[in-house]
Amino acid sequence: MLLKADLLDEIKAGAIDTVFRRWKRASVRAGGTLKTRVGILAIDSIEPIRLEDVQLADVQRAGFPSLAAFWAWLDTMKDGDLCIIRLHYAGETLPV
Repeated sequence: MLLKADLLDEIKAGAIDTVFRRWKRASVRAGGTLKTRVGILAIDSIEPIRLEDVQLADVQRAGFPSLAAFWAWLDTMKDGDLCIIRLHYAGETLPV
């Protein structure tokens, strides 16, 4: 899962804990980790979600100011199943 630098910084700071993706096949798993330039991200959950079930609180946790901004972003994404991913910054390295 590729994440832009500014998004990674906001995840590390704790300002964002949700990411949306459209996938044919998920590239991360709940309970897994993702090594990034800012350190390790822990994937807490990944769930399919219907567009009509997306709430304002969800998109705000992903850094969008409104549902309209989220929908505009979503229109630029590839086709696939919409997923909501909850994650958090887990530190510079994996615990031993």
